[in-house]
Formats: sequence, structure tokens, C-alpha cells
Amino acid sequence: MARNSGGTRRLKRYWAYGKGATKIRWGTPGDFNRCVRRVSKYMPRSVAKGYCAKLHKRVVGKWPGRH
Repeated sequence: MARNSGGTRRLKRYWAYGKGATKIRWGTPGDFNRCVRRVSKYMPRSVAKGYCAKLHKRVVGKWPGRH
């Protein structure tokens, strides 16, 4: 189990459904790129791409680029 699983869950909720999601505007054109741009401020870009792809799948129901 992750050492900070509570913080990880809160962060995921923020970007998937909270104020972060409002900034990303999931389900609209460019959502994945907006996510990567914003999340890259807090983690390496290569990690942010995978993180955002998983969030996209969770929120939109499809992997990025599969609309």
C-alpha cells in the first residue's frame, strides 16, 4: 500500500471530479493536453501523460484519442 494513499485519493478526486476537473474540462477537445500541461507542474511530463491517460479513461470512459 502507498504510504500516502489518502493524499493520493484526494489528488485523484481533485483532477477527476473536483476543481482540477473544471480546469481540464473532461470530454471536450484538448482535455488530455490540458491535463498534461497542468499536472506536469507537479510531476515529470512522462509520468503526467500516463496519469492523465488513466484519469481520462476513468472520467470519459475511453482512452485519449479514442473518441
